[in-house]
Amino acid sequence: MSDITLGILGGGQLGSMLSTAAKKLNIKTIIYSDDKDAPAQKFCDEFLFASYDNKEKIYELAKKVDFITYEFENIPFETLNELNKLKTVLPKPSVNRLIQHRLAEKDFINKLNIRTTRYAHVEDKKDLLPLKDFLPGILKTTTMGYDGKGQYPIKNLDEIEALNIDFNNEYILEKLVKLKKEISVIVTRFNNSKYEVYEPIENTHESQILRHSKIPAEINDKIFKQSKEWAIMISEELKYVGTLCVEFFVDRNDNLYVNEIAPRVHNSGHLTLNAYNISQFENHIRAVCSLEQIPLKKLSNAEMINLIGNQIVPYRNNPKLNDNQFLFDYFKKNIKEKRKMGHLTTLK
Repeated sequence: MSDITLGILGGGQLGSMLSTAAKKLNIKTIIYSDDKDAPAQKFCDEFLFASYDNKEKIYELAKKVDFITYEFENIPFETLNELNKLKTVLPKPSVNRLIQHRLAEKDFINKLNIRTTRYAHVEDKKDLLPLKDFLPGILKTTTMGYDGKGQYPIKNLDEIEALNIDFNNEYILEKLVKLKKEISVIVTRFNNSKYEVYEPIENTHESQILRHSKIPAEINDKIFKQSKEWAIMISEELKYVGTLCVEFFVDRNDNLYVNEIAPRVHNSGHLTLNAYNISQFENHIRAVCSLEQIPLKKLSNAEMINLIGNQIVPYRNNPKLNDNQFLFDYFKKNIKEKRKMGHLTTLK
């Protein structure tokens, strides 16, 4: 065992896979989660159960670890900032605060002369009425929300009148592009401004939840190159340390748009566990713990399918897999509709 201990905020499947990657590098992990049934506790060395605003427990975590990271972006900024005064938190809390707010995130991307969909700030239903040119579009809460939560498709002005949502929240309206496909690029930035960049991944969503990812993506050379360049530009501007994912839209004219930034390891990158010599999880651990950077090597083409809700059941009961297939059960206690329960990767 090395003398490094890493604190991880969040106890879901990403925390599980980060803990597993850390163990490979002989790094001890402490998972801190507000979910007493957090599946990551099965994979870590120590588990702390408390709310993210529990100062006593936060200080306890800080005393026990050398570095701190997080597995999802909706950790309160105040918690990350307080921890950062005690131990190094990576990615930086300021990065998380920016990306937690969809409007600030879009403004940041546009200032880099990187294309996004058209968008507008919405504070009240009446703000939507002059925005006919932004329809069809999606109305999203500016904070929180993932896997389709806090998102409301709007096709026309009549649907605006029928909206029944809480305008005590702040929203952003994003114009829909004529979508050809969605891709993502995962990049790990190290402290010395050096990078490891995974090739673009092609993604398919169902009901706004990622269902299927594959490499290679069926895209032209221009999009292949531009998506990687934009991901690096974003990472560098943020002075990011760790693994980050940039999600993109490709329209029917092969124009590329940044959809959003995920300041963490990402669902679409699960296939890197089997398709590369170093997974997105291991690279994240290496970057945040200041370990050696190892050049990426792709080992195989791959496809990953998310197992949602009851889709995990047949694999738990009788997992008949081929030699090129790898099942990951997230060991979540309760099976729920639209809940990611595991994934299956097939090497091609």
